[in-house]
Amino acid sequence: MSKLQGKVALVTGASKGIGAAIARELASQGASVAVNYSGDKAGAERVVAEIKKAGGKALAVQANLADSDSIGPLIASVTREFGPINILINNAGIYEFGPIEAVTPEHFHKQFNVNVLGLLLTTQAALKHFDPKGGSIVNVGSVAAAGVPSASVYSATKGAVDSITVALAGELGAKKIRVNSLNPGMVETEGVHAAGFIGSDFQKKQEAETPLGRIGQPQDIASVAAFLASDDSYWLTGQAIKASGGARL
Repeated sequence: MSKLQGKVALVTGASKGIGAAIARELASQGASVAVNYSGDKAGAERVVAEIKKAGGKALAVQANLADSDSIGPLIASVTREFGPINILINNAGIYEFGPIEAVTPEHFHKQFNVNVLGLLLTTQAALKHFDPKGGSIVNVGSVAAAGVPSASVYSATKGAVDSITVALAGELGAKKIRVNSLNPGMVETEGVHAAGFIGSDFQKKQEAETPLGRIGQPQDIASVAAFLASDDSYWLTGQAIKASGGARL
C-alpha cells in the first residue's frame, strides 16, 4: 500500500511504543518519516533502521518538546531533509498518576509543558513549513480526557488536547489542513510495562470493561493514525476518535 507516497510526516515521541508503531506504519504506506525523540536515541535509531530495512525513508531527530528552543531546529531538520510537511503526528506525551493530595506545581507543569504547550508550539512551528496544498494533523490524546481518578492533571492535559483539536480544525480548515484527535485506551507499551500495569488487576479491569475483550497493541493505534493521515479521511476534521476497543475509559 502506498497511500502516503510522496508525503512527509513528523511523528513526535516516536522512539518506542505508539509513536514508533505510527512511524513504521506511515513509512510502510510510502511517507518519508521524521522520528522524533527526546532522550532515547538508540530507540529512535532502531525505528529508523527498521523502516529503512523495509525499503522506507526515515530520519531520527532529537528534540525535547518541553524546551521551546528545541522545536524550531526540529522542524528545520525535517524540512531540510525531506521538504514541506504534509503530516504531523503530535504523539509525544508523559504521564504521572497520583491523588489530588500529591498534585504540585512541578507535577502540573511537567505534564502540561509536554502534553499541551509542546503540542501547541510544535504545531505552530510546523505550520510555517506545511505543504501549501494542506495536510493532516493528528493529536494523540487519550480516553482519559473524560477524567480518571488519581490522574486529574494527566486527564486535564488530554482534555485540553481534544479542545485544541476542535479549535485548530476550525482555524486551519481554510488552509486545507485537517486536525483530529486519536484517543487510545490502555495500550501495551514499554511504559505501561514499566509502570507495572501489565498483568495487574488494573489490566484485568480494563479488559473486562472493553467490549472487544483485550487491551490495545501499538499497531491498533498506528492503523487508525495512518487512516487519519491519509486522504481516505478527507472529510474528517475536528473529531476525537476513540481507539479503545470500545472501552470508555
